[in-house]
Amino acid sequence: MHFSKKVMKSLKQLRGIAISLFFVQAIFLSSGCTSKYDELDLSMYQYQDTKDLVKFVYDASLILKKEGLNSLGYFKKNHALFKTKEYYLYIYDIDGKNIYHAGMENLEEKNLRGVTDKNGKKINALIVGALANENNPHAWVHYSWWKPGKFYSVPKSSCHFKVTLSDGRELFVGGGIDYPHEEREFIRIIVDSATQLIEEKGEEAIAEIAKPTSQYNYRDVRLFAFQKDGEMLISPAINSLFLQIDLLKCVDEVGHKPFLKALKTLESTEKVWGIFMAKNRYKRKLIKKCLYIRKAHLGNNKIFLAAITDLPEPPY
Repeated sequence: MHFSKKVMKSLKQLRGIAISLFFVQAIFLSSGCTSKYDELDLSMYQYQDTKDLVKFVYDASLILKKEGLNSLGYFKKNHALFKTKEYYLYIYDIDGKNIYHAGMENLEEKNLRGVTDKNGKKINALIVGALANENNPHAWVHYSWWKPGKFYSVPKSSCHFKVTLSDGRELFVGGGIDYPHEEREFIRIIVDSATQLIEEKGEEAIAEIAKPTSQYNYRDVRLFAFQKDGEMLISPAINSLFLQIDLLKCVDEVGHKPFLKALKTLESTEKVWGIFMAKNRYKRKLIKKCLYIRKAHLGNNKIFLAAITDLPEPPY
């Protein structure tokens, strides 16, 4: 079989490109090159929006960590990079003073330490607490906030990274999503955090966890606690215990007893995930809800802490 000179020349060029790509790949693999996200575990998230936000904030934290406050010029010069349709970036010092705000520039240089959302949540205190919480690796907080350019507040979930400057000053970088997806990870954080708090503080932790303005309560999610016999310590529905309901006898919309089933599993493990069926106020059909329960020790007694959220549905 004979080829024209033009075809032979093209084949030689393709062969050269292939060899070059082979060596580039070999050099890359042998050099130990790694992605900047290798240390950023995102496996706990079901939704791509959530993963993208964490990367967005993490990228900015790396810039601030490397360049310090000199990076503010870069952030302001490239404002469009840090304010998208989905989220925007902000930087505060640990005492609540705003240093940079891509969404609401008029907040810069103001101290928002005492600011609360419409429900009374102290946002800065929640963020500082989240940054110190080993159960909350990306420092998630949930609150209501004023949507830039609008006249109403929206539900928001924000993640944060702390950056310590060379002079020892502590800052945090953050960004949030309006109308966020309800990640399973969010209830895992509050239940694990509450478990640790109870084992550290004992009985006094119950009142702190039950506060509507605490980190343990947000949107339609409320952390609750009960004993082995089903008696409630913190109600899943109301801010009072004037009425006791035996959770072990409660059934979902198809007659299953999710709490009774979960406690049987918890006889041999410390925590459990469960699924049950509930009505949906938007779709007018049954949907799956996600339940997370784990054991805690209150004095000499064993109790159970739990929270419920929506089960993630595709598309993610």
